[in-house]
Amino acid sequence: MEALVPAFLLAVLTQLCDKPATLTAILADRYGRPLTVAIAAGLAHAATNFATGVGGSLIGPMMTPNARALLLAMALIFGALGSIGSNKVKDRLDGWKLGSIFTTFLGVLILSFGESTPFFTLALSTSGQPWFAAAGASIGAFGVAFVAAVLGERIWRDAPFHWLRILSGIAFMGAGIWIGLGALRLT
Repeated sequence: MEALVPAFLLAVLTQLCDKPATLTAILADRYGRPLTVAIAAGLAHAATNFATGVGGSLIGPMMTPNARALLLAMALIFGALGSIGSNKVKDRLDGWKLGSIFTTFLGVLILSFGESTPFFTLALSTSGQPWFAAAGASIGAFGVAFVAAVLGERIWRDAPFHWLRILSGIAFMGAGIWIGLGALRLT
């Protein structure tokens, strides 16, 4: 249970400013089916997080506690660096003719593998609670996808996430450095 809440919080903070939520809002407007798009996006996030949870359960037993802490520190630092980047979606999937469910599922699945949330899930999964980490991250990501789908592209893009990106980036960087220094036994 220790991994459930941190995974949930990290997923919410990162997904609010990441590309999968923006793509979900775009597709919900295009198809006019926000609930269907949100569910498909949630399933894509769940697939990504459970895959990284399995990976974490496989490598976790081979890692020392300091190595696990260092992996979490790296995930936080990369999450901080990712929050600085743009959340603009380069491909709006206009040419995809797979329908609302499959376009959303595949598009969000592809985007989510390159984002911070699966890296956090992997890092938290190595501590021996991969299913709780995956479940927490999936619930958090689905919550954000649901809100993005209901609000739609225009409102989602106009939301003042700029300061949230900066503050979460600073918090992730600080926590990552602190945990990393502890893992390296420099504190």
